[in-house]
Amino acid sequence: MVNKSIWSLSASTERRETLKGTITTDTAIIGGGLAGVLTAHFLEQAGRNCVILEAARIGSGQTKNTTAKVTSQHGPIYGKLIESVGKEKAGQYAAANQEAIRRYKILVDKYQIDCEWKDCPAYLYTATHTRKIREEYEAVKRLGIPAELTEKTELHCPVKLALKFKDQGRFHPLKFLYKMAEGLQIYENTKVKDVKENVVITDQGEVHAEQIVFACHYPFLNVPGYYFMRMHQERSYVVSVKHADMMEGMYYGIDSDALSYRSAGEVLLVGGGGHRTGKAPTGDPYEYLAHMAESYWPDCVETARWSAQDCMTLDHIPYIGQFSHSRPNWYVATGFGKWGMTSSMVSAMILTDLICKRENPYAEVFSPLRYNVQASAGNFIKDSGHAAAGLLKRAVWIPQEKLEQVHAGEGAVVEHEGHKYGVYKSETGEIYAVSAHCPHLGCQLEWNAHEKSWDCPCHGSRFDYRGRHLDEPAQEDILCRKKEGK
Repeated sequence: MVNKSIWSLSASTERRETLKGTITTDTAIIGGGLAGVLTAHFLEQAGRNCVILEAARIGSGQTKNTTAKVTSQHGPIYGKLIESVGKEKAGQYAAANQEAIRRYKILVDKYQIDCEWKDCPAYLYTATHTRKIREEYEAVKRLGIPAELTEKTELHCPVKLALKFKDQGRFHPLKFLYKMAEGLQIYENTKVKDVKENVVITDQGEVHAEQIVFACHYPFLNVPGYYFMRMHQERSYVVSVKHADMMEGMYYGIDSDALSYRSAGEVLLVGGGGHRTGKAPTGDPYEYLAHMAESYWPDCVETARWSAQDCMTLDHIPYIGQFSHSRPNWYVATGFGKWGMTSSMVSAMILTDLICKRENPYAEVFSPLRYNVQASAGNFIKDSGHAAAGLLKRAVWIPQEKLEQVHAGEGAVVEHEGHKYGVYKSETGEIYAVSAHCPHLGCQLEWNAHEKSWDCPCHGSRFDYRGRHLDEPAQEDILCRKKEGK
């Protein structure tokens, strides 16, 4: 089955023009996902002119890969937050995400958005760790989130105890996004290549702006900010099935093999199998999810499968606010973990207030300036080098005897003349050879057999088997040479 989200872009969606030449605006926003569009909407409401720059189509990145749970239930996080940052800041995190849910409801009602919004509870469940659930319940109560313990769920899998968050929500993220994007100045198919002071440089032209917002999932500039040293990326997987039970609630398991569930129209979304990008999972995560769904609902039929890429911060709190000490007019929204829906809204709330010079009650806990990166970080970049540069520019081809080691339908790293190449052999025998080193900082790429991609285990960049760039922080393709099969 072809990997494709149920939220895939509609062919009838209005296409936006590309940027041509040089323009000037108050605020340039890099990224046309939910975080970027919501930030632009709030800033326009506050009287500021905004331009959104999107490398592909709006919503074509992580927004279309979400399971679209609008919830402040982010796993067993609140007890850890109280311990690590204190009750006051943990309360800011909780209140911000609760406010995000309320803001979504306000916008859906205000603009009468037909996005399949549904009020529903969210559950944190376990088959074994009841003590952890009870401890999280006590933490949640201290922070004022309406929640209760229960042993009753809609799940077929074993559940000993669950923590129920009330008044959460779910929706169709792209239908919501398209409506919120109406009237905004958006340039699609306009890839940002660099940012210098107050100038955003794209492959189509330049934007001069007083403020610049990085809402592009992963900040692609290494300096300043050093976000590549402050986050890693993870993959997670989803299958949708019909002829399964439709559930009122949304579910997230805390056990190592637990799955997540939510209904979406006539299908049930089953998620799990997450792992660090570049580290091969044990077994096929899609087949595992499909097998588990079939074990509970023998007559179910898989209708779609897809994956997501999540940025994970050091302390599990997103980076939302000023980009770095040295760039007071740059802002960032990244590190959402697996909770991009509420984090996108929280970003729009905080960034709008910061840009408009207003106090925000939640800004402190999310501030990217909470970490001071050592000056030696620059040496790390310099020493890493760009090992991928120029490897395939030479007229080199890998000897046949080494290519025969790669089986049809598989990929592998092959070494030749002191260089490493990523080689993929199609089912019909075509050979695709790319540099085995990420152009970001030179880490060796790993083959992802389940998605036929080359993934970086260091910082999460991804490329398809042809070498085409899929995920940041890398910004360019890895060069590819193709050899036809016999």
